[in-house]
Amino acid sequence: MFSPSDFRRGLRILVDDQPYYVVSYQHFKMGRGKANIRTKLKHIRTGAVVEKVFSSNDSFKPPDMEEKKMQYLYETTGEYNFMDSQTYEQVAIPVDNLGDAKWYLLEEQEYKVLFLDNEAISVDLPAAIVLKVVETEPSARGDTVSNVTKPAKLQTGLVVKVPAFIKDGDNVKVDTRSNEYLERAN
Repeated sequence: MFSPSDFRRGLRILVDDQPYYVVSYQHFKMGRGKANIRTKLKHIRTGAVVEKVFSSNDSFKPPDMEEKKMQYLYETTGEYNFMDSQTYEQVAIPVDNLGDAKWYLLEEQEYKVLFLDNEAISVDLPAAIVLKVVETEPSARGDTVSNVTKPAKLQTGLVVKVPAFIKDGDNVKVDTRSNEYLERAN
């Protein structure tokens, strides 16, 4: 059981017997009343975002979800295909369910695939992933004085703002939650 004090981004909970995960939350207290928690929740199946207010003494159950380590194989007509390395069973996840996770999937890599009622619904990514820069502008002389950024296209097609010293072929670490550059990786 979870209480609102356990809330964090990405926490999966059941609200009115529907599976959601917490997008954002904010504690607030009005005068002499009890503390309340204002939240934005995203439905795990449909992707619909709702805003709800909870009392500090509400409790929530986690949804009955299963995680399996699966290898990403390929993408075809809006579906991303994964294979269980133990049983060789394959599942397809629609691109709409993946959201921004699609920008971090590399072929033949293993990821945690989330199942709800034996249906593959999403991929649980680590906080940061290392990707290779495939295309970026060369930096101009003298741009190192200030904090100058430039767009860089990564190997999965994601475009992020990177510092001027990053060049084609460099590996960069990207935050999977905010799609932002973190650091250059070796």
